[in-house]
Amino acid sequence: MSLNFCFNQQQWTADITQPLDISMPLNINQLNPNCYYAEEPTAETISFGDTFIGSVAAGGSCNYQRLHITPHGNGTHTECYGHISADGATIHECLRQFLFFARLISIQPAQLSNGDLCILPEQLEKAILTNIPEALIIRTLPNADNKRVRQYSGTNPPYFHAECGRLLASKGIKHLLCDLPSVDREEDGGRLLMHRNFWQYPQATRRESTITELIYVPDTIADGDYLLQLGIISLMMDASPSKPVLYALHQ
Repeated sequence: MSLNFCFNQQQWTADITQPLDISMPLNINQLNPNCYYAEEPTAETISFGDTFIGSVAAGGSCNYQRLHITPHGNGTHTECYGHISADGATIHECLRQFLFFARLISIQPAQLSNGDLCILPEQLEKAILTNIPEALIIRTLPNADNKRVRQYSGTNPPYFHAECGRLLASKGIKHLLCDLPSVDREEDGGRLLMHRNFWQYPQATRRESTITELIYVPDTIADGDYLLQLGIISLMMDASPSKPVLYALHQ
């Protein structure tokens, strides 16, 4: 099965029978990627005295559990400008379309004079000179497999230079996806300048734009253009666990 569509006056075909999942599955009560000192996701079996237990393994008729999760700290998640706003904006209200023309690029973060690893505007600009995509997906190098379980808290992981946000907004890129725990420095005094510049908040807020963090793009997926399907929970919060999926494109 294939999907035909037009983007920037060009015709494209997506093979939707071969999805390329770039989300990270959450393993309940097991090791997951983690940041900002979030508790690990857990699930609790619900029971009602001797009349019901929500575990088939324990003799119940079905599995019925309560899930505890921190979207910003546990695995792949997508956030809206409500992450930095007090107006109550939710990802459910801001993300109303789910298919986008996307470009995947791989970048080795540059080392700054203070030792930080940082993605610079000039590294992004080279990738979006022509046929500017709706969504930009960043795979950082080296692309070690332990990203799937890396414990980022207190490690000052790579981040984006604040001017990257202004650049992407000026180019009209609506959605940014990356394999980092945050687009901003882990400790930046609460400024969150990359977030603010990307969303153009509060002067000209780009309400329909999103940032997705803690994806994982295997080396088997080549850099290039794809159709992106960005799935979220219909959650009335600033962020939701998400499932970004890519589909190969042909002309």
